[in-house]
Parts: sequence; structure tokens; C-alpha cells
Amino acid sequence: MRTLWHNCQAATMVEGRYSIIKDAAIVTHAGLIEWIGPRAQLQISALERTVDLDGAWVTPGLIDCHTHVVFGGNRSDEFEQRLQGVSYAEIAAQGGGIASTVRATRAASEDELFASARQRVQALMRDGVTTLEIKSGYGLDLENERKMLRVARRLADELPLTVRATCLAAHALPPEYAGRADDYIAHICDHMLPALAAEGLVDAVDAFCEHLAFSPQQVEKVFIKAHELGLPVKLHAEQLSSLHGSSLAARYQALSADHLEFMTEQDAIAMAAAGTVAVLLPGAFYFLRETQLPPMDALRRHGVKMALASDLNPGTSPGLSLRLMLNMGCTCFRMTPEQALAGVTLHAAAALGLEGSHGSLEVGKVADFVAWQIDRPADLAYWLGGDLPKRVVRMGHEICI
Repeated sequence: MRTLWHNCQAATMVEGRYSIIKDAAIVTHAGLIEWIGPRAQLQISALERTVDLDGAWVTPGLIDCHTHVVFGGNRSDEFEQRLQGVSYAEIAAQGGGIASTVRATRAASEDELFASARQRVQALMRDGVTTLEIKSGYGLDLENERKMLRVARRLADELPLTVRATCLAAHALPPEYAGRADDYIAHICDHMLPALAAEGLVDAVDAFCEHLAFSPQQVEKVFIKAHELGLPVKLHAEQLSSLHGSSLAARYQALSADHLEFMTEQDAIAMAAAGTVAVLLPGAFYFLRETQLPPMDALRRHGVKMALASDLNPGTSPGLSLRLMLNMGCTCFRMTPEQALAGVTLHAAAALGLEGSHGSLEVGKVADFVAWQIDRPADLAYWLGGDLPKRVVRMGHEICI
């Protein structure tokens, strides 16, 4: 059905700028944007439906390009312990931390994981999210990584949402491989990734490059295997220390390197040359009370695209609002509202390899957009929480959440 959406202003986010069209009109057909521009210039007459957006501001559908939304259990008890002075080391010694999430995720059925993840995903969707990345990484064996990735596929099938599934088997060392990190990496490369890729469950491959996770040398083996399987790579890098994982990611043409608090200017230069997106995660920065800022000036100076994401996970960023991350990107990382909005639209799409089809309002792109009842685009970063009045359109059809 060819539909005209009109009586609106559009922040198209072309080239990562507001690129505003006043008194805009959008024509959608077959799930795509067929025409967009000032209403006065519209010449298409064969319209089957007309929708009045009541003066709304229209933006591309929001994209959360880094989440761990599928997991078992809950770690609010650890949050309370930390605030009472218990250290991470003490919590880990008690069996807490990521190990507790791994146990809970392994114990949960696929249906149980789906039900809990669905609730969290719907909270993100109520914030205007139309595209989502979901990582595995709390199973840490073939059976349970498969289970998590199957849930990601089910969420895409049962909700009006585009989902990219990322295999993060190299997230932490499972207990059965204690003291044998090289053997676990070999198992990922020789068995887990080939099997999961063959089953069509993986869109990209990620790893955690950090002193408490895996070394650059171990991560590189995962990257080599991913490339052999024809899968793009991403990387958790420079969150707690500088191992130049972001430069390693750039060498392998990674879609993104994420966190990046401890990255160097040389890392930024490498990422810029490779076109690797910097995914900044202010929720974890805030939740962990971090003080080391990502090198924002270096990222800007070298033209590295910057995305923002929720990093929704049970341990370090239990954030159910991508819009809140817009504000944190501005207040914590000194981004402008325009840069923050680009970070959850066009640049987030690039971090998922979807910039050709998503992330901006342009002819030929998927007709995913949100019509917000706000005064100006900056309101999306200005308001803290709440449910801003909106209409969400996915593939040319308005959806109810």
C-alpha cells in the first residue's frame, strides 16, 4: 500500500546531521521510503492511504546496537552488596558476577529466556527502538549459546523488530575451562562458531578483549575463524585497560569496537582508517561509577563515527531505556543532542552493517520511523525517562507496543 505520512517535521539524520525538512511528507510503499521531502514538492498522486501526523517530529527508528538482553537470573543483590562496600573480588569469590548469570542462563529453558527477554525488549521498543542487536555470551558452551541465539531469532519472528544476533562465546572463561583459556578459544573456533553459523543463528561475532577476559592474541584467533565463516566481527575493547583491542578490531575491518574508555589516539586513527564505529556505552560508565572518559576529542578529530547503545545486561548496565542513554551520552560524554541522535540512528546502523538500509530517512531505505510529539529533536536527549507520546512505524506500518 502506498501511504502518505504528512503534517510533520523530519529530522532525517542524513550524513549524521539533523538535516531537517520542514512541513515534510513521506511516501512509503512495500516497506520502503519511496519519497521524502517538503510537502509542497510532492507530485506522487497514486496514494492509497494518507496519515496526518499532527505536527510531530519524525526521526528514523532508534537502533540499539549493543545489548545482552537474553539472560537468566537477576543481579540486583550484587548491586546492593557493592553499595554496602563489598568488592567485586569478594562477590566473585562468592560465586557472583558473570558466573552467576551463566549458571542462571544455563538453568533456564529457552521458553523462560524468551519470556524474560521479551519483556526487556518491549521496554526498549516503547522508547522507539525498531532495530536491536542481541549478543549471546552467558551460555559459554555450544548448547547454551545456541539456546540464547535461538531466543534472539524468536524475538525477531514474534515482535515487529529487526534483530541482529551476535555470537559472544568469547565473553568469559566458563568454569569447566578454568585455567585453560587457550583450549576454550580453540573450542570456540573449531566447534562452536562453525556449528552456530551453519545453523544460521549468527550475524556477527564478538569477543571481550581485556585482562580479565581474553588477550588480543586469543581474540585474533576468533576473528580469523569468523572471517573464514564469512561473518563480520565486533569487539568489547579498552573498557578497563588499554590492550589496543580497538586497533586489532580495525585491522580485521570490524563493524565496531565498543566501550573504549582507555583507547589511545593511535587506536582512534586505526578505527577511522578502517571505518570501524566507536560504540559508546554510557550506561556501564554510569553504573560502575567510572571516571575514565572515552577520548572524545580524538574520536572527533579523526572522524570516527560514534554510536550509543544501552549495553543492557544484568551486571553493569541494567538499562531499559535507549533514550536515557541519549541523555547520558550528552551529560557524561559531552556529546551534543544531534551527535547523540546520530549515535542511535545512522551510526548505530553502521555498527550493525545496516547503514545501507537503516538509520536515516532516505529514499530506498526501510520505512522505520518514529513520529514524536515533541518541540524539537533535542527533547529526545533532554527528557529523563518517561514515555514520550509517539507513533512508531516499522516497514511502513504503524505498530502497537
